[in-house]
Amino acid sequence: MNKTYQNPVCAGADPYILLYDGTYYLYATNALTEGYKVFRSDDLVFWEDCGFCLKLGDVKGEIKEENGRIFGFWAPEVIHYHGKFYMIYTVNIHLGVAVSDSPLGPFVQQEKKWIFEKNAIDGHFFVDDDDTVYLIYRCRKTNRIAGVKMNPDMNSVDESTDTLLLSPGEFPWEHTVENQMTAEGPFLLKHKDKYYLSYSANDYRNVDYAVGYAVSDHPLGEYKKYEGNPILCRSDRVYGTGHHSFTTSKDGKQLVCVYHCHHSAEKIDPRMTCIDRAEFVPALNDGEDILVIHGPTSEPVPVINP
Repeated sequence: MNKTYQNPVCAGADPYILLYDGTYYLYATNALTEGYKVFRSDDLVFWEDCGFCLKLGDVKGEIKEENGRIFGFWAPEVIHYHGKFYMIYTVNIHLGVAVSDSPLGPFVQQEKKWIFEKNAIDGHFFVDDDDTVYLIYRCRKTNRIAGVKMNPDMNSVDESTDTLLLSPGEFPWEHTVENQMTAEGPFLLKHKDKYYLSYSANDYRNVDYAVGYAVSDHPLGEYKKYEGNPILCRSDRVYGTGHHSFTTSKDGKQLVCVYHCHHSAEKIDPRMTCIDRAEFVPALNDGEDILVIHGPTSEPVPVINP
């Protein structure tokens, strides 16, 4: 009998999965005032709680509250680069980099500092084929997505390269009912020498939170949005789908999207982590391949080939 799984697979918002040495590691917004917990899996279905990988006090940042909202630890991501694990983390509406020798942590800062002083969240590292590392992020002041080159020390940026990449607003799905416009949760994929910048828009508290993408010839743009957006949006059983990332099956043949959804139709939090298949499919007009996410699913589906 074929094995199946059913979304959601665990609790957690803004999820990111690192595949390293045959094991999956899940990082998410899951311990808002304390840091981040990390989860480990062999099959993307059953997740082991491995405890805290980053703790308040080991890095720059403290917990703040404003108008009843807690500005804590949000949206971590981790890459393995030149023998070290680098976590881009958000706290106090700022971005910092913490380092570890293990995907389980502890992630710490020897020098407690921000990458830059501007208000920014939702950091994402992209390593290009020439080994250049780019930081893609949401500018908190403008609610747009920007990008910048990391310096070789992986603890600062080349601010001369800081570039606006994507703004929301051209399409109705990017607007909230209050007509607010936000683009966030960026993730960059390279496919056939094209750069696919996927992002979430609308508002994470809205049931119509969704994911789209844009394409460029360079990591720092210029980007053109896909006219068929959004590529991931609510169903009649799954709400608030967004702030996603991508990984692959262990053999590298299957692209996988991980994203969060609302806890239920009536309740936003705790948000839940979902996993579905994704792929690039040829365009009918011989243009760029189209990025497709086969979700959101809520019924049992076959386990992704490990």
